[in-house]
Amino acid sequence: MPHGSSDDPDIVDFSANTNPRVPDGIEDVYREAFADARSYPAEPPEEYRATAAAYVGCEPAQVIPTPGGLAAIRATISLAIEPGESALVPYPSFAEYGREVRLHDGDPKFVPQAELLDADPADHALAVVCNPNNPTGNAYDPDRLDVFAERCRAAGTTLLVDEAFLGFTDRPSLAGREGVVVARSLTKLFGLPGLRAGFAVATGAFGAALRNARRTWNMGAPALATGSFCMAQDEFVADTRERVRAERERMTKALGSKFDVHPSDAPFMLFDIGDRSVEGLLDRAREHGLAIRDATTFRGLDSHVRVAVRLPEENDRLLEALGV
Repeated sequence: MPHGSSDDPDIVDFSANTNPRVPDGIEDVYREAFADARSYPAEPPEEYRATAAAYVGCEPAQVIPTPGGLAAIRATISLAIEPGESALVPYPSFAEYGREVRLHDGDPKFVPQAELLDADPADHALAVVCNPNNPTGNAYDPDRLDVFAERCRAAGTTLLVDEAFLGFTDRPSLAGREGVVVARSLTKLFGLPGLRAGFAVATGAFGAALRNARRTWNMGAPALATGSFCMAQDEFVADTRERVRAERERMTKALGSKFDVHPSDAPFMLFDIGDRSVEGLLDRAREHGLAIRDATTFRGLDSHVRVAVRLPEENDRLLEALGV
């Protein structure tokens, strides 16, 4: 699949970066929302907006609920880009950024993700930052990101920050910053890709435009209720961060004995397998009942794979399968 993940129930999926655990009590919340699903959700969904605002540290009025983080990204790009305008887009990174810019007849100007914050945002309608970046896993220095955000604001360039994996870190969100649109997803941290719950955060005239562009009832009652519940689970978030940090450190050390592992702040790791066959490594993993991500589908990568950080016993299986 173009974005990773496996639908085979017999496969342990290291190709997708979703949490293998979900918060306790979440099924009950989802079931209880059935009664509310027999009528239209309240508009605007104030409880969801308030919980999201507390979750990222912004004002509730700045939150625009969306069915997943990708919907927030698409809505932002559709408003920011006019035909013929350009956007700074990192690579290797999430392919949808460039795709969406092109769909709106824009021109994606690809910049190495490690050099993005040094790029000049002037003369571009939009700049995109993925923080932490996917597939490399590195988070940007907060001070440098602040400076870049100010440069974008001064240039009149909308800055879109995709924070899909920021919840796995203790780094601050840029939610609520003038001139910045933040896209957040509940898919990754809470292990619920099928729920389709997320939001954008934006201020000023652009925030008003996003709110006006949002379709009424764009999220169902179960997604609103379950999403609100998840974002209030501070202990679950803290436990997840610590587990991912410890396992990522352990896996990086083991994988580093054989491969060139990229530094990561995310729940996944990218590594260069050198002159080995990527397809051969994927086949080897499949023989052990595991799915890993072929990262050569990302712009600029030709000998890389990406693996998620899962539960300790599952990670042990991966390390054994890869011979480290």
